[in-house]
Amino acid sequence: MNKVGIIGLGMLGNAVALNLLESNFEITAYNRTKEKTSELEKKGAIIVDTPKEVAEKSELLIIIVKDAKAVRQVSFEKNGIIEGKHENLIVADMSTIEPSESKIISKKFSEYGINKLDVPVMGGPNVAITGDLVMMASGNKESFDECQNVLNAIANKVFFLGDSGIAHSVKLAMNLQIAMLALSLSEGIMLMEKSGVDPKIFLEILNSTYFKTGMSEKKAFKMIDGKYNTTFTLANLKKDISTMTNTAKELGIDLPMISKAEEVYGNAVDAGFGEIDYTGIIELFKKNNNRNQQKS
Repeated sequence: MNKVGIIGLGMLGNAVALNLLESNFEITAYNRTKEKTSELEKKGAIIVDTPKEVAEKSELLIIIVKDAKAVRQVSFEKNGIIEGKHENLIVADMSTIEPSESKIISKKFSEYGINKLDVPVMGGPNVAITGDLVMMASGNKESFDECQNVLNAIANKVFFLGDSGIAHSVKLAMNLQIAMLALSLSEGIMLMEKSGVDPKIFLEILNSTYFKTGMSEKKAFKMIDGKYNTTFTLANLKKDISTMTNTAKELGIDLPMISKAEEVYGNAVDAGFGEIDYTGIIELFKKNNNRNQQKS
């Protein structure tokens, strides 16, 4: 399999496409905002005007868009993927969406004779560019096997998990960890600063223990300095948290901590921090504590 389509050229989609170009795949790409396609076009990608055209030119078509509504739009509306279907087409969705939505979308694709895989990933554009993502895959096993050469170029670890929707369930559980870690680091740093302790000492001690994480080692020091290298925006994480709470309601389970986190991240977006890195959630804590000090 050599002909790969990409629909959605945000930070992640663009990095995935660039990596596949470097790996000598033939890339056809579409993005609603065409200005974002210029780098790929210069590197040799074929840029088209509709999802239909991506489908026509692809063996594997990867969707990387904002939410389930956007997946439906590029898939089933006018000039959508289904209008460009052909016998060899496989669709893979890398977006973060509700597992229930993934099952419904997969079923609708099957009505048109198209197999859809779920292929959400962990890791930002900085690792996507080198093919070092971690991928969770589910759906039709035969289709998964057929496009493994592409998936293995995208990710250094690929976990096949079973039926449609399962990979998206795991992805939500993974992003739940991200949301909570960013909050706990923010509160730990604020506690240190207000106690008159250098928060960098706190991080050095934390990173000397079993409880260290990639976030505490790589991003937390930038959180102290307010210098963010945006790999995944706070607004996008807030969107994913809402997807988690919607899924919890569908499953009839209570997840009180992520429900509270949804409120906190929503406040951060409302306060104007949505377009910085998700670890910028600490800026909301800084703002609120400075305001409280001024009042006192």
